[in-house]
Amino acid sequence: MSSFEKFQRTLVVLLIALGTFSAGYYFGKRGFDVEVVKNPPAVNFVNRYPPDQNIDFGLFWEVYKIVSSSYLERPVNAQKLVYGAIKGMVASLDDPYTSFLPPQDNESINNALNGKYEGIGAELGLVDGQLIIVAPLDGSPAKASGIRSGDKIYAIDGTSTVGVTLVEAVSKIRGPANTTVVLKIGRDDVEQPIDMSITRGEITIDSVSWEDKGDGVAYIRISRFGGETNNEWDKVVSEINVKMQNLNGIVVDVRGNPGGYLLSAVHISGEFFRDKPVLFEEDALKNQIPRTTTRVGAFEGVPVYVLIDGGSASASEILSAALKHNINAVLVGQKSFGKGTIQDAKDFEDGSGIHITIAKWLTPAKEWVHKVGIDPDVVVEITKEDIENKNDTQLNKALDFAQGREVFTKKND
Repeated sequence: MSSFEKFQRTLVVLLIALGTFSAGYYFGKRGFDVEVVKNPPAVNFVNRYPPDQNIDFGLFWEVYKIVSSSYLERPVNAQKLVYGAIKGMVASLDDPYTSFLPPQDNESINNALNGKYEGIGAELGLVDGQLIIVAPLDGSPAKASGIRSGDKIYAIDGTSTVGVTLVEAVSKIRGPANTTVVLKIGRDDVEQPIDMSITRGEITIDSVSWEDKGDGVAYIRISRFGGETNNEWDKVVSEINVKMQNLNGIVVDVRGNPGGYLLSAVHISGEFFRDKPVLFEEDALKNQIPRTTTRVGAFEGVPVYVLIDGGSASASEILSAALKHNINAVLVGQKSFGKGTIQDAKDFEDGSGIHITIAKWLTPAKEWVHKVGIDPDVVVEITKEDIENKNDTQLNKALDFAQGREVFTKKND
């Protein structure tokens, strides 16, 4: 792994699909908003290492001994107990953006970031304790089955989701390709919940694609910010430069994009502007560090319209806010999700890993969008009829602006 790849392991949010694991696992709670003093007190684990604050691990070992020697279905799996204890310790932080991943789950997350999925392909979240679909992923069984952003999951294979954690929900929904899972789905425009049977699949999806929409307008779809996104983006930009000599406008679509690598958002921003901050990282001591792009991009000076919705999270919001602030890009669609923390990923020798919240990210205007989201400049709702008729009113509106059929007029604040 190159130094750049290691550096890029800094995450803004982890994706991604139910069936591998879910970055939706990280959605829901306020991350990293604790006061940390310059010299935090040392912690003394009695039975382990010395300094200031005493924490007696004697109870842990006593419980471990009782479980190991007295549990009905012995012998117990000692490694499983250890992983469970670590997961419980990390979960006690009450931050769903911070998690310990046993080897299988960690491998699944890493595969997911590279566009490999085995499951239904949807991101989960928790809103006020309710399990929801943050976004179905492009090309996934979930999207093909009609799953939508904002769908509420009331039951999984007949078992209620009341009180379920995101980890538990993911473990119930994921599974081998060609097997099925039944979700009881609630929607605001449907009176009674509906049962949806979804066949899990194994799919690989490019994170960046594009189309020539005519009149000098390029449409670029970014479905996630994963391990290959920078290379895929560069390839798409090269194709556009070759095939579209007279570029009059660009529509960037990050709807339903749950995020991924922070540096991919910075890399893509550099195609549109330079020497300006893409975001600010705010650490525990309230230090605000700018992430500035300096590379010479191919799209400088081209009008940009960005499509966002409730499934646009994290890196998608970073890109959207940066383009709006620095080049007056017009945001079209619906309010974004609102994910404003940064996670760092670390792998361990046994294949397990940890994702831990280390900072907030702020927009170039130094606004924190966590649990707030980003409002579009032009609100365009998608109705049930639009979905049934495959009428993308949000994209149509963005193309109206980009192709000159309609002029965007900014409202006074």
